[in-house]
Amino acid sequence: MNAILYVVVIGFLIYWVGTWAYYLYKGRKMGGAISGEEFESTMRKAQIVDLREKNSFDAKHILGARNLPYTQLKYNEGELRPDLPVYLYEDRKSVSVRAAAKLQKWGFEDVKWLDERFSDWEGKTKKTTKL
Repeated sequence: MNAILYVVVIGFLIYWVGTWAYYLYKGRKMGGAISGEEFESTMRKAQIVDLREKNSFDAKHILGARNLPYTQLKYNEGELRPDLPVYLYEDRKSVSVRAAAKLQKWGFEDVKWLDERFSDWEGKTKKTTKL
């Protein structure tokens, strides 16, 4: 029984590392990762998209961002203009890379993503307050 558990755990770790490495490679190949400083200095010209779920967005988000959760992206594609740059961010970079790949597949040409996690963001943020 222990041997089966080890095989499952090792298989999961190999899958997890492989997925992480694939999206790291794919992200570098796509060339859309930008630093926090570049993101902040050029974001006024772009559509800023927070890919996290609504509760995380409401707790704290980049000022001027709209919430289009990755899980709902295909249903909300029409909310974005393909003629304007799209800047993506999330807490896991692989999600941003996957969203960028989808958007590029749908015809968006200028798609960038924050090269760091949102939790490391030092720019202006906003909290949505509920009354």
